Amino acid sequence: MQTSYPVARIRDAERQALAGGRRLMPLAGVAAARFLAARAEPGASVLALAGPGNNGGDALEAATLLRAMGHDVRALLPAGAQGLPADAARAHAGWIAAGGATLSALEPGFVPSLVIDGLFGIGLNRPLGAGWQALVDTVNGWGVPVLALDVPSGIDADTGKALGRPIRARWTLSFIARARGLAHAPAEVLGELHVDTLGVTMPDEGGA
Repeated sequence: MQTSYPVARIRDAERQALAGGRRLMPLAGVAAARFLAARAEPGASVLALAGPGNNGGDALEAATLLRAMGHDVRALLPAGAQGLPADAARAHAGWIAAGGATLSALEPGFVPSLVIDGLFGIGLNRPLGAGWQALVDTVNGWGVPVLALDVPSGIDADTGKALGRPIRARWTLSFIARARGLAHAPAEVLGELHVDTLGVTMPDEGGA
């Protein structure tokens, strides 16, 4: 069984890597894009759900690369681009520069073939707000395959508890290391679990 870690430990490893000059968000985007492209039909339609934090930036990086691979990709930013953290803002700028289509709300009648869940990552510690919950419910209602980045939105990454009705992923791709809560969250929410370390090494001691 793969070692899992408290969110605080993963954040520490992330900060150390960033302080050492590593640009992790583009690496996460490459990892996510390659993962999904290997499982997608050529030219498949993809909806990238980009939340207000760095998880959304990871989704935008992946969206830009998938678009370059020939997929029909759209990005939904329910909270808009204002207020995005610096790295996520750069990812958004790259998406726009590449000619990507940005949505503020779901298009009536549009159901993609695949979804990237970059709404909320390992930092979520409160129940989903009504608007976010409605979006998650709609995506779950589509029944299309979802790739969750780090953790399915609506799951507490430390405890595995549901913070509302979580998005149901077919695959969960964790970056750097697996968060502790993924060992306790429902399998029908997590789907297949995968980890890409992005080249960041976690110490073995203190895992859970």
